Amino acid sequence: MAAIFGELLTLILMATALGMDAFSIGLGMGMYKLRLKRIFLIGLIVGLFHVCMPLLGIITGKFLTTAFGVIAGYIGGGLLVILGLQMLFSSFRTKENHVISPIGWGVILFAISVSLDSFSVGMTLGIFGARTAVALICFGAVAATLTWSGLLIGKKAQRVLGAYSEALGGSILLTFGITLLIPL
Repeated sequence: MAAIFGELLTLILMATALGMDAFSIGLGMGMYKLRLKRIFLIGLIVGLFHVCMPLLGIITGKFLTTAFGVIAGYIGGGLLVILGLQMLFSSFRTKENHVISPIGWGVILFAISVSLDSFSVGMTLGIFGARTAVALICFGAVAATLTWSGLLIGKKAQRVLGAYSEALGGSILLTFGITLLIPL
C-alpha cells in the first residue's frame, strides 16, 4: 500500500512539474479576454495532449527496456536530468513574450508545445514500468487543472509567477532524474 501511495505521489509531482509550463503560458494567455467556455476548452485540450504524449513515451520506453535492459534505466534518468536542466535554464533566460493566440490552431500549437516534454517523461516511466493508466490520468488531470488555473489567474493578475513556476518544474524533474541515476 505504501509503495502504491509513493508511486502516486511521485506521478502527481512529475505531472505538476510538467504542467508548470502550461500554467506559465496560461498566465500570459489569460491576459486575452477569454470566456469561461474557451478557458474550459483550452484546459481540456492541453490535458488530452498530456495524456497522448506520455502514452507514446511509455510505449517507446517499454520497447527500450525490452531492447536495452538495464541501460534503459540510465537513459530514463538521464532524460529527466536533461529535461529538468533545460526547463531550469530556460526559466532564467530573458525571453520575448510571443504568446500563442488562444483561438483555433493556436490552441493546438499551445497544447503541443507544453506537452512535448511529457513524451520524455513518459519514456522514463515506460522504462521503469510505472502503472500506465494511473500515470496518464495524473498527467492529464494535473495539466488541465494547471492550465485552467493559469488562464484564470492570468485573467485577473499580471505576470508574476511565470519564470518561477517553470524553474520549480525543472527542479522537480532534475531531482527525480538524479535519484534515478544514483539509487539510494
